[in-house]
Amino acid sequence: MRQRYLALLSVFACLPATALTFQTRLENIEWKVEGDQFECRLVQPIADFGSGEFVRRAGEQATFQLRSSTNALGSGSATLFAAAAPWQPGRADINLGAVRMARSGVLFISSQGQASRLINGLLDGRSTVVRNYAGEAGRAIEVRLLPVKFSKAYGDYQVCAAKLLPMNFDQVRQARVGFPGGGIDLDVDAKARLDVILDFIKADPTVNHIELDGHSDNSGNRLTNRDLSRRRALAVMEYFKAHGIAEDQMTVRFHGERYPLAKNNSSANRARNRRVNIQLDRVAPVEKPMENASETPAATQAPAVQAETTKPSVKS
Repeated sequence: MRQRYLALLSVFACLPATALTFQTRLENIEWKVEGDQFECRLVQPIADFGSGEFVRRAGEQATFQLRSSTNALGSGSATLFAAAAPWQPGRADINLGAVRMARSGVLFISSQGQASRLINGLLDGRSTVVRNYAGEAGRAIEVRLLPVKFSKAYGDYQVCAAKLLPMNFDQVRQARVGFPGGGIDLDVDAKARLDVILDFIKADPTVNHIELDGHSDNSGNRLTNRDLSRRRALAVMEYFKAHGIAEDQMTVRFHGERYPLAKNNSSANRARNRRVNIQLDRVAPVEKPMENASETPAATQAPAVQAETTKPSVKS
């Protein structure tokens, strides 16, 4: 391993004078792993530039991001490489395609496929390189992340990724459970979907409101269909209540056959229309103005202790 580091040092010391390269000195290279249930990051700080980061959100694969407060690479297009290791002669750089650069902050976000190939390259001793040609005579400017210490950090990153939730907020905020059998009981698939939603709500207390919209097909008369859609939405509400969600966090609506997903012209389409749509929201609490007790007539003051119970709204 020491020979590999020395080889890296000698190669980068011999880079052409016309190329401006940003990278951390070999002895100072470090990888940081950060994360929680929602996102994991594997970061290498880059001296005098910023950082390169592999970011994996819950429910997704990793992407690669380059960050800088002052983007020396310039705007426009740059090329992403998994660059060959200097101790493995005869291997060529792998060109992973162009990326569109921003001026500062997150300069670009790679595709998931590009990030996967960069990770495999780092595990194989390749460097992650972002290269652009700017300035006089098309001067090459590049940023390099070296593979030093990557394997150990990647193991820690995988431990973090194993604890991610199955879905992120963008994926879970709008969901649907079906009633393919035509009744009002939740089947195994519906409960599994609701359990995923419950796990997310319990992990993220800022998600504090749920809208439930019940639907039916057109098999029965309109009154029967409206009642079926209501009972399906209430079945979902009761499942959430049984798992710790307060009634006043939920709004229930029922629409009968009025908003089909598909034409009710086949058994498969009618099964799709028997459903409850679920939407999660982050609702800011409404602050009530404080009354000055000294200015409120005693006769109109509320009792010292008074509880107001808010029921979930049920709308047709």
